[in-house]
Amino acid sequence: MEQRSSGRFWAALIAGLLVFFGLFVGLVIYLLQPSTDTTRIRDIMIILLAVEGLFIGIALVVLMVQIGLLVYVLHEEVRPILESLQDTAHTVKGTTVFLSEHLTKPVIQVKGYVAVLRSLKALFRFRRPKERSTNS
Repeated sequence: MEQRSSGRFWAALIAGLLVFFGLFVGLVIYLLQPSTDTTRIRDIMIILLAVEGLFIGIALVVLMVQIGLLVYVLHEEVRPILESLQDTAHTVKGTTVFLSEHLTKPVIQVKGYVAVLRSLKALFRFRRPKERSTNS
């Protein structure tokens, strides 16, 4: 279905370009005729350009309003979300600092002490003297 609509789009685009090109060529041929009243055509073109300028001005006003709405949305909706994310990041940071100081650091210290005691035990291995047998 998507290929059909894409094919129709390209066919309509090519047809529109051909019609535009045909009108342009016809207009040029008409204007090159010696009997053509170019002042009337000039006046019509000036009016058309003025109307086009009016439409462009309206489009620019609409664009400025849309940009203003975008700034409003960013200020009123996205900014609180970013502030909430910052609060969450600070909470996570505080949690990790707390766990590091109250859980991880003591566990590492105890493991260090145990490792020292094991190495001391291995260094000074106390062996019991062998008992003498009474069967001699």
